[in-house]
Amino acid sequence: MSEPDEPSEPSEPSEQREPDERGERGERGATRIADRVVAKIASRAAREALGGERGLLPYAVVAVRAGAARVRVAVELGYPSDLGAQCAAVRRHVATRIGELTGMEVPDVAVTVERLHSPRLERGTVR
Repeated sequence: MSEPDEPSEPSEPSEQREPDERGERGERGATRIADRVVAKIASRAAREALGGERGLLPYAVVAVRAGAARVRVAVELGYPSDLGAQCAAVRRHVATRIGELTGMEVPDVAVTVERLHSPRLERGTVR
């Protein structure tokens, strides 16, 4: 068998398709993640960062603009404990999880401590 002088080209190579009215291939749409979905991710991530402690599920509010999420999280923490370290852990974990699950940047995570709970207060031993 002899080889042809010029390689034969397929009748419609995908690289040479003309764009249709919907736009270029791969540029037809975008995925938009609702703010409330990102807020739910933030809330669950805050609980994970706190070790799944009992108490109220942390409450989160998120504003997404231009692919970046600004997050406010309200948590309930145990007392006595290192509150600063717990808040820092929440900030880190919330930013990481939102980035992993949504691909968004998280430049700001504000943590508010809504309530402190103490084992002594829950048992009624404090006077």
